Amino acid sequence: MASEHSLDISAKIDLQAFKDAIAQSEKEAIGRYDFKGITYEITYREKEKQLILLASSDNKLDALKDIVIARLIKRGLSSKALEELKTEDASGGARKATYKIVDSIESKEAKKIMAEIKNLKTKASAAIEGDYIRVKSKQIDELQKIMAHIKSLEWDAPLVFENFR
Repeated sequence: MASEHSLDISAKIDLQAFKDAIAQSEKEAIGRYDFKGITYEITYREKEKQLILLASSDNKLDALKDIVIARLIKRGLSSKALEELKTEDASGGARKATYKIVDSIESKEAKKIMAEIKNLKTKASAAIEGDYIRVKSKQIDELQKIMAHIKSLEWDAPLVFENFR
């Protein structure tokens, strides 16, 4: 039995599942009646970590976003993985929405998570290590209590609990 147990809290997303969700979204949009004969586009820019949706109107843009979010959820990804940056007019009277892909915990939010862990008054220790927060404890029950408490709260980033040992 390990003398100390640990848990990592991060906001990593499964990139392959994300790409699959985008591909499925494109296929679904092709088959939908309300998208027949109109201009729309789903573009994933991996290097910039952006998703760009382009549609002929705001209603079609919202429908496209709903398709993408439904596919993300179906793949086990959080809808919080997309953060809207801007919606603007595009050429030809179309509308364009740009989304940032959230795959890390911002430092301000990481500090809030650390404060929540300290407020539980357990014997666990937590430290920010790059893109994740490592929580250590001698008792596995404390880690489970911390995990349940953090999950019960509302966060901006799509939190993932991994490396539970």
